Amino acid sequence: MKDNPQNQMKLSQLRVLVAVAEHSTFSEAALSLDMSQSAVSHSIAALEDHLGVVLVARGRHGAQLTPVGDRIVAHAREMLHQAEAIVGEVESVKGLKAGQVRVASFRSIAIHLLPDAIAQFNRRYPGIAVNLSEHDNYRQVERALREGRADIGLTVLPAAEDLDTWTILENEYVALMPPQFVATAGGITWGELTQQPMIMPPLDRVMMRDVYAHIQAHGHHLNVISEVETDTTIVNLVAQGMGATVLPRLAAEPIPSSVQVFSLPEPLSRMIGAAVLADGLHTPAIYGFLDVLKALAQPTPPP
Repeated sequence: MKDNPQNQMKLSQLRVLVAVAEHSTFSEAALSLDMSQSAVSHSIAALEDHLGVVLVARGRHGAQLTPVGDRIVAHAREMLHQAEAIVGEVESVKGLKAGQVRVASFRSIAIHLLPDAIAQFNRRYPGIAVNLSEHDNYRQVERALREGRADIGLTVLPAAEDLDTWTILENEYVALMPPQFVATAGGITWGELTQQPMIMPPLDRVMMRDVYAHIQAHGHHLNVISEVETDTTIVNLVAQGMGATVLPRLAAEPIPSSVQVFSLPEPLSRMIGAAVLADGLHTPAIYGFLDVLKALAQPTPPP
């Protein structure tokens, strides 16, 4: 076998060899490959020159593989098959034709933002599966990213330095007041809020720590009469006139029409962002899903 770098065995030569084996003539092999007969003959000659053996016996009855040619063509078919598999894998990634994206989120964002995002992504890339895991809070979401159980996480900003993030939406904390409540002005005052019996999520819920710190920073304390685990149950109790609450708006939705919704006297919001590991290896599918999330974060232009 010759080592001249200008005369290396090529996949194209193996493809020609397989075609000659299947058609038994150079002319029919040339037609099947959309090549000239002389190009087929040259390709076989170059391959034989590189390998140092005769692969095809030419004669009046066409082209017949020699015994060594017959053995080599079996390897050639396997090499072509493997080459096609390699190309298929690359095209699947580059063309976003197959694969999966694992998204971790806490419940309120999963319910209100991700169904639309997943639907849009599926329309663009129907071959890519989106696997969604819901967590109790953003710290669990970030842990899922670090432990390799998620590719993208929806978390509260600012996030840790080991994460790359993009702002997706602002989630305002709102005061939900019972139907019988009558505000003395256009909004609600701290005094009106603190006089209400409050039905709140448990104090150890991560999202509530900012609320209590915010209210205490303004010199006030809530009159909490009950702690309830489920946001939906809290909202329904407010609708029944049992008390008031403070929740992130997305956690409270859907809000019954009988419940009155107010911004806090001093507004408070959480910025929600999409996060990936800063030093992670991210597939085009992951960036494709991020693009959908970023598009959803853009404000809708006025009509």
